[in-house]
Amino acid sequence: MQACREKLQQGLAALALSLSAEQIESLLKFVQLIAKWNKAYNLTAVREPLEMVGLHILDSLAVLPHLKPSRIADIGTGAGLPGIPLAICRPECKFVLVDSNSKKTRFVQQAVLELKLRNVEVVHSRVEQFQPAELFDMVLMRAFASMPDIVKMTGHLLADDGALLAMKGQQPVEELAGIDAEYQVIPLAVPGIDAERCLIRIERLKHG
Repeated sequence: MQACREKLQQGLAALALSLSAEQIESLLKFVQLIAKWNKAYNLTAVREPLEMVGLHILDSLAVLPHLKPSRIADIGTGAGLPGIPLAICRPECKFVLVDSNSKKTRFVQQAVLELKLRNVEVVHSRVEQFQPAELFDMVLMRAFASMPDIVKMTGHLLADDGALLAMKGQQPVEELAGIDAEYQVIPLAVPGIDAERCLIRIERLKHG
């Protein structure tokens, strides 16, 4: 686990993120939980804990500067990504992690318990059927669907002044041409990952 710790600390320095020792331990424990449960639950195609640090943890944390303290939904959270790493680092935000796969939500619920995360709620639901009691300031997702589908499926979850954040690889030019909303493309640099990453931020969805 020492190699994972070193890779995480180097990555945090590259992202200019200052975390407490306790937060770093929680992130490393989360990697161990994914690795342990992955054998039975097939949570992620990434098998090696060292790879998980870059492809899962640092990739998730690259969006931290773009979060505002608020109520945030992570749609299609899978193994709890990016929601759990973000919740560890932003205890003042309330996160609701949504996925339609019951195996994955069982794992995420267990991880929330073991990591003692009081700012996370896990919901087993299809996004289209999810009707929260309170709308979200931010709706976040990682490689979840095409941009027009994301807007269509998640628009009902956003508060009026809310923002949609979609984590993507290369800039999805054709997908963006199909959405009727103002958007911003924010390049992301993920330490140790030599691949394009970007964040699509959409505000002022046209409700109708």
